[in-house]
Amino acid sequence: MPELPDIAAYITALEQRIVGQPIEHVRLASPFLLRTVQPPVADVEGRTVREVRRIGKRIAIGVEGDLWLVLHLMIAGRLHWKPPQAKLAGRKSLAAFDFPTGSLVLTEAGTKHRASLSVLAGDEALQAVDPGGIDVFTSDLESFRDALMVENRTLKRALTDPRIVSGIGNAYSDEILHAAQLSPVTLTHKLQPEEWQRLFTATRDTLKLWIDRLHSEAESGFPEKVTAFRKDMAVHGRYGEPCLRCGEKILRVRYADNETNYCARCQTGGKVLADRSLSRLLRSDWPRTLEALEALKRR
Repeated sequence: MPELPDIAAYITALEQRIVGQPIEHVRLASPFLLRTVQPPVADVEGRTVREVRRIGKRIAIGVEGDLWLVLHLMIAGRLHWKPPQAKLAGRKSLAAFDFPTGSLVLTEAGTKHRASLSVLAGDEALQAVDPGGIDVFTSDLESFRDALMVENRTLKRALTDPRIVSGIGNAYSDEILHAAQLSPVTLTHKLQPEEWQRLFTATRDTLKLWIDRLHSEAESGFPEKVTAFRKDMAVHGRYGEPCLRCGEKILRVRYADNETNYCARCQTGGKVLADRSLSRLLRSDWPRTLEALEALKRR
């Protein structure tokens, strides 16, 4: 699933291409993509794009008249910049947003169509789809700790809960926890002050590193290879490969739709996280599906 650095890269690329441009036409190949009825999607046609904004893991395109197109890419949704009036070919193509200079095409791999499009009116409606997680770049250590301490969760769950932290998912939570040298199953209420500082610093530094890298790529071309598995990552997607810090093999734990990659030497004191107690912990701490996780809202 595209996370904060990936969404930021998309926004960089979109701002260069569509801000100040009118949406000429919206073409939907899948009737299941659109999740709202009012306002009609046709209402955005002919209106000029004013801004592009990130709402958690969603991309919000604001047009004249305070209307918003909100895209949630979920796991396999991807955006592509094509020549004007690009054809919607094959099952992967779900929608196209036509501009004078090109077409923004939404595709989704696989048979489970989880990506969604909503048309919203007004800032209040836009904020209603925000799960409420904090922005780590506008937060200090105290507010970061307070947010993660509201419930006694594993660090992996706390970082990926959209009600707690905005924009972090499976991939970057693995990278953050490896950088902080903390176990993914450590409970938030058990962290010591020095560990909180490591986690906070690792969260901001890891996200900034990847935002900067992907921003540079997006400035030179539209991000066509958005993936959760990048060759320069420290642990995510590197199961069985050597840890870049200590050389031990990267291990993993799988549960439902989630996979956690970690280094036992660097993060868990050498303990392999693959016993029954871990399974019970994950079962009680994680939603069973990504849809359930993404649907969480701050009450």
